[in-house]
Amino acid sequence: MNIKDRARKIMQVLSESYPDAPYTYLNYNNEYQLLIATILSASTTDACVNRVIPILFERYPGPQDLMMANIRDIIDVIRPCGTYNRKAHYIRESARLIVERFAGRIPCNMKDLISLPGVNRKTANVVLSVAFRVNEGVVVDTHVMRVTQRIGFTDEMKSRDKVERILMQVIPRPQWYEYSRLIGTHGRRTCKARRPQCSTCSISYVCRYYATHQPIHT
Repeated sequence: MNIKDRARKIMQVLSESYPDAPYTYLNYNNEYQLLIATILSASTTDACVNRVIPILFERYPGPQDLMMANIRDIIDVIRPCGTYNRKAHYIRESARLIVERFAGRIPCNMKDLISLPGVNRKTANVVLSVAFRVNEGVVVDTHVMRVTQRIGFTDEMKSRDKVERILMQVIPRPQWYEYSRLIGTHGRRTCKARRPQCSTCSISYVCRYYATHQPIHT
């Protein structure tokens, strides 16, 4: 079975295993909230972000409000998310550019999104795919990176951009976000970082990690 056939089979099986897989684990009500939440989610958990954003968005319901905020006040709210000094400046400056450059609307293309502070390809892909249903690339977060390597689609361990380029060649474009959605859920629920639950994994039979780590019975 070639790599594209394996990818198609894996997605078919995972879609049956996780019919409830969400498009994102971040809580949001509009594009602005999704963008800010995704910036804050860098190097922290979605659960942590979800705890602080209700307070953040109550105080700053739109980009116009956020761009005028005192940086110390923003930091006080987002402190649990880590690297709060940098993130506070990122989200306030992004809010300013959204208002001044994009008339208060969240850009719906990759070029404009990655021009915003704190927005890389991963962040932009989340916003484009979830908010606008636009496939500009593949979301490669920590879970997607780990599972993609384990199932044998790549040996790359560090560069998310390289993994994304590989996946864009393997996965048909209309399914780019579907891959991230399903693989990400699999990484959270089954193929965990420290203790992958291979014994209950629905795709173990096509997984390189399982093939090389399963016990040998004599």
